[in-house]
Amino acid sequence: MLTETDPTVLARVNMHAVLGALVALAEHAPEAAPLLARVDRPTAVRLRAPGLPARSLRFDPGGIEPDERGGERVVTLAFRSPAHLNAMVDGRAQPVPLASPGGMRFLTQVFAPIADLLGRYLKPSDEDLADPGFRSVSALLTLHVAIAAVAQVGNADRAGRYSAAHIPDGQIGVEVGDQVDLRLIARGGALTFDASPASSPARAVLAFRDLDVAGDVLAGRTSALTCIGDGSMAMRGFIPMIDNVSRILDRAGAYLGD
Repeated sequence: MLTETDPTVLARVNMHAVLGALVALAEHAPEAAPLLARVDRPTAVRLRAPGLPARSLRFDPGGIEPDERGGERVVTLAFRSPAHLNAMVDGRAQPVPLASPGGMRFLTQVFAPIADLLGRYLKPSDEDLADPGFRSVSALLTLHVAIAAVAQVGNADRAGRYSAAHIPDGQIGVEVGDQVDLRLIARGGALTFDASPASSPARAVLAFRDLDVAGDVLAGRTSALTCIGDGSMAMRGFIPMIDNVSRILDRAGAYLGD
């Protein structure tokens, strides 16, 4: 099994999958609302690292969005390299902030604590998981990160691109009961993650009975084979699409576990 990872691919995973989960965190984690209430004006955080397209997240008191609208205060977090960005996400380094005094207050009072909150949900303690509400949100955010990471790994990692090239055009749905329907859109050998409400049927579906099952499978607390055997996880539609997505998901695990 291929275990080596590319720091540039990992940086893409961190920018789009890990930090991208801040959007869902703001929507589902109750602790996020009082942190966002500290936002004094709409603010865009731009992440810039050599060799990578810039990524922006827009913050306002009502939530977090994945792109800028225009007219926001802009705070730039600059990185010397993709590895520098990865070290920041791991808590081992600091970015170079380019911001006004108000922007610096935003970084310390809003961005840093909400990023810490995301880390708590993605790496929960046993005590956290004992709370059913926390456990559900943790599983949902883990699912968002994992499926978004599939798109980044499928588009940028050598082994991931090989599997993505074998996925025919169409949508792959990742469903959790009647609560969640995330989509991977395959087109021309490239993958796009779409967390917005589905507008058309998926060509293939990977379905979990509930968020507990999804969280346990993605965190490695139980095996997918066991869940397929007991009916708590199922596949339907054009199964070869799911087979290739599963291969990319396994590869994404090497990056998310780094």
